[in-house]
Amino acid sequence: MNRIDIRTLGDLKKSGYQPRSVKQELRDNLIAKLQAKEDVFPGIFGYEETVIPDLQRAILSMHHINLLGLRGQAKTRIARLLVELLDEYIPVVEGSELNDDPLQPLSIYAKNLIAEKGDATPVSWLHRSDRYTEKLATPDVSVADLIGDADPIKAATLKLPYSDERVIHFGLIPRSHRGIFVINELPDLQARIQVSLFNILQEGDIQIRGFKVRLPLDIQFVFTANPEDYTNRGSIVTPLKDRIDSQIITHYPKSIEIGKRITRQEARIKEAQDGMVTTNEIVRDLVEQVAVEARSSEFVDAKSGVSARLTIAAYESLISAAERRALINGEKKTYVRIADFLAAVPALTGKVELVYEGEQEGAGLVAEKLMGKAIRTLFLNYFPDPDKQKKKKSIPNPYKEVQDWFSAGNTVDVLSDASDKDYHAALEQVPGLRNIVTFLHPNEDKETTWFLMEFCLHGLAEHSLISRNRVQSGTQFKDLLSSMFTMPSFGGDEDEDDEDEKPRRRR
Repeated sequence: MNRIDIRTLGDLKKSGYQPRSVKQELRDNLIAKLQAKEDVFPGIFGYEETVIPDLQRAILSMHHINLLGLRGQAKTRIARLLVELLDEYIPVVEGSELNDDPLQPLSIYAKNLIAEKGDATPVSWLHRSDRYTEKLATPDVSVADLIGDADPIKAATLKLPYSDERVIHFGLIPRSHRGIFVINELPDLQARIQVSLFNILQEGDIQIRGFKVRLPLDIQFVFTANPEDYTNRGSIVTPLKDRIDSQIITHYPKSIEIGKRITRQEARIKEAQDGMVTTNEIVRDLVEQVAVEARSSEFVDAKSGVSARLTIAAYESLISAAERRALINGEKKTYVRIADFLAAVPALTGKVELVYEGEQEGAGLVAEKLMGKAIRTLFLNYFPDPDKQKKKKSIPNPYKEVQDWFSAGNTVDVLSDASDKDYHAALEQVPGLRNIVTFLHPNEDKETTWFLMEFCLHGLAEHSLISRNRVQSGTQFKDLLSSMFTMPSFGGDEDEDDEDEKPRRRR
């Protein structure tokens, strides 16, 4: 019998419908997907051999689940994808607040309606998207919000005593009956509120104040949490942790390639930007490498983690920097530059938690240092290692002509908003720079060649062969020795607040 034709309890009985628990439903649908070789969690990258198998085992075991990991590790996304393992529609007693199964009524409303109308009881159909409830744990969440409480207005309106079950206003959890209930950031939930979940997880029922009501709820619980050892906000109380069947540990991408897939999927690049700005794999690698450097940096709190949102925001900012430059110069097309990559500092400063030493350095300077380290690391993938060239005197130094030009007192300014014409002219000033790139990468197009020329200058600066300094509207490259006397800083000028400290330094 078609779902559309089933409108009453009698129709449902004739169809041969058999009730299933939500966990059994998830299990059966997962088995079907695995047997059909379907992608169970589309859009989740890097977890194919770790998190996803653990999650599938937990679902097959019909466990409540806790996803434990640092921020930006797709915990909430995974929880939301569980909805796709639910049946598309399930029957409910029409008008029921608790999504009552017509063959297994739970609420007093459904029981009374079925007792009154029998097989004529109206049945409606609930879509799986309406069977997912998500609550962010905050300090102001109360037991009444989650479980429920007596409603004096309902009691007065219905003229019922407080001892009557019908005056209960049910919270989020009872209203999630036959569905998935997610609590994000579980440690943020006050301990006394966590205690109220004990019965639900173990016995599957709820108790509200002094009411003699037992509701055997059917719910798949999913929790997300950050590791307790660093959070100052709270922790998961031990008895509650004991009642959560499977704790699955998430992690950051284990390779640059996985990180790029995530960033490409999540970055919100407008169609106009995509048509105007041409990028390359090098700059995408640089964005991902910044996160890698941040996760191992002495200035960044490793326990706090570095979210995947950092690379997403940095890539969006990089594209916008190139777009802005093209708009300013009246250009319809542009090719991404290292200068655009360095313009993404604001996307980094709010996404890393700094330790004391990092706070002393300043968020902006730490961001620039992380970008510099990313350039230094990836430079060696495209150019010879300058440090090895110094040690092997017998091998000709490919960078000698460039170094000699800067040593003669020459400088070159690569301005952030320079037009393509001025940008190319600035790079072509440096003799030998193009020769290095064309010798090592002879098959690249002209735009990528200019990009690599700029990349080479930044890489040489990171390896201390030349000096790189921040100027008001871009970057200046010059001889390393001359810069030592002027003491410039790529991170910017010293703060005005430090002026009072200068006499103390000279003592």
